[in-house]
Amino acid sequence: MANGRSSFSPQLLILILAAAVVVGLFLLPKGVVKPKEGKGEAARDAAATSAPNGGGPNTNGSKTEASSGPVPASQGVTAQQPHTMASAEQRKGLNTLVARYRTAQGAAKLTVATDLAKQYQSVQRFDSAGYYYEQVAQAKPGEQAWKRAADQYFEAYSFAATEERAKMLGGKARELYEKVLKQNPQNLDAKTNLGMALMASENPVQGIMMLREVLAADPKNEKALYNLGILSLQSNQPEKAVERFQELVKVNPKNVNGLFYLGVSLAQSGKKEAARQAFLKAKSISNDPGLLTSVNEELQKL
Repeated sequence: MANGRSSFSPQLLILILAAAVVVGLFLLPKGVVKPKEGKGEAARDAAATSAPNGGGPNTNGSKTEASSGPVPASQGVTAQQPHTMASAEQRKGLNTLVARYRTAQGAAKLTVATDLAKQYQSVQRFDSAGYYYEQVAQAKPGEQAWKRAADQYFEAYSFAATEERAKMLGGKARELYEKVLKQNPQNLDAKTNLGMALMASENPVQGIMMLREVLAADPKNEKALYNLGILSLQSNQPEKAVERFQELVKVNPKNVNGLFYLGVSLAQSGKKEAARQAFLKAKSISNDPGLLTSVNEELQKL
C-alpha cells in the first residue's frame, strides 16, 4: 500500500468507535494485535501507513527519533530545533536558508520557502516542510500546492510522540486536505488521507465513510482496501478481512503488508494452510528483517 517504500513495518491502529469497534492500521510487522494501545498513538501509526512515503526507510521503524517537537504550525519551525537526522552541515544550511527566508520578498521568498521545505523533508522534519509548503500554497493556491503541504503534515502526524502534537498536526493535515478536495473532490489520495486523519478526530465514523467512498470510486485502490481490511480484522470480522486482503493482493501481488495480513486473517478464520501459504509468499518477496521476524512468529503459531 502507500506508494511502495522498500521497508515494511505494520504497527497498529486501534480506535474505539461507538461502543467499542476496534480499528487497526499497521506499519512494520512488530506485532499483530495490541488491543490496549491508546487511540492517539494508534491513529498516528495509521497515518504512517497512509503517508505519501508509506513508512519505510524514512521511518526506520522509529517514530521517536523522527519526531523532534515542533512549535505550533502557525509559528513556523526554526532550523535550530534538534533533529536526529540532520547533520551539523545540514543544520548550518537550514540556518542559512531560514535567514534568507526572513529577509526575502515576493517571488524570491517563495523560492526560498520551497527550498526550505525540500531541505526539511530531506532530514525528515516533515512538520517544518509542511509549514513552508503551506506558505507557498497560501501565496499560490492550487490543488497540488495544498496537497504538498498536507502530505507533509500528514507524514509528521504519523511520527507525533504526544497526543498534543498529534492533535495539532492531524488538525493541520485535515485542514489542508479539505482545501485539496475543495479544488478537486476526486483526488482520492487526499480523500483517503483525510479519512485516516479523521479517524483520530472527534468524528472517526466520517473517516471510515470516506474510506468506503474511495473504494466505491476506485475498487482497486490499495490504500482503501488495506485500511478497510484491517478495520474488518480488528472488529473481529476475519472473513471480511480475508476478502479485502485477497482483493488487495489480486490488485498488487507484491503488496507485502497485504500478504502478511491476509495470512493473519486466514489464520484467524481457521484456514491454517492457506495462511501458511500467504506468509511464505510474503517472506519470499521481502528481505526486510522486521517482516521476516513477524512472519516466522506467525508461522510458529499455526
